[in-house]
Amino acid sequence: MNARTGTMRVLTILAVGAIGLAFTVTTSAQVQTSTSTTSHGTTHQVKVEKAEVLSVEGNDVFVKMEDGSIRHIANVSDSARVTVDGREIGVHELKPGMHLQKTVTTSTTPKVITTTQTVTGKVWHVNPPLNVILTMEDGTNQQFKIPNGQKFTVNGKETDAFGLKKGMIVSATKVVEEPVTEVEHRAQLSGHMPPAPTAPAADQPILIAVVTTSPASAAPASEAAPAALPKTGSQLPLLGLLGLLLLAGSGAIRLFRSAQR
Repeated sequence: MNARTGTMRVLTILAVGAIGLAFTVTTSAQVQTSTSTTSHGTTHQVKVEKAEVLSVEGNDVFVKMEDGSIRHIANVSDSARVTVDGREIGVHELKPGMHLQKTVTTSTTPKVITTTQTVTGKVWHVNPPLNVILTMEDGTNQQFKIPNGQKFTVNGKETDAFGLKKGMIVSATKVVEEPVTEVEHRAQLSGHMPPAPTAPAADQPILIAVVTTSPASAAPASEAAPAALPKTGSQLPLLGLLGLLLLAGSGAIRLFRSAQR
């Protein structure tokens, strides 16, 4: 992109300074024009912007800038390319988490464009200090306006409009310098995927989450009967009961025998 700024400045006029309508329309073959451009050094300014892709919706991309602001880049062209990890991809291949970097280089070059126009003719009529009519090489007459204070060179001598006479050969030259500033913007877009998470070392413990329930929400668990007596249990009560039964039986037998005698 080229941007030109500046004002036009007339450097030197040896003959006709302001040229009338006939000059610009009918005398292109009679007027010789040359243009040259001079540069005066170039300065460069580099601006870098970094962002992280948040989401991609069709051709719209949402990114998070370094300052935390969210930017919406709308209607990204399908032909746009970004170099990610050495590979060129399009907008539809962008993924959330990608890191993008835009580098804009602005080159500014001051220049001066010099335009020189030269015309030669014979004075046919002069109306000092306003205008002069010259007979051109092809025989046509053309009128030129004379700027205030304009000087002419005739046969190596300098004169003003009042010194012009019919029949004099006049060579008119107009030199215009136009200072301009040429600005060029070059943008380069690159990116990379976020680094993969680092695996823990082999000798490092890994925390495993265990889901627990609070006592208030936990349902009471039914108590299962033990399959066997605890180790502290003893068979003495059972043996005592058996002894009592044997004594009771022995007593009953004795009573029975006494009754038969």
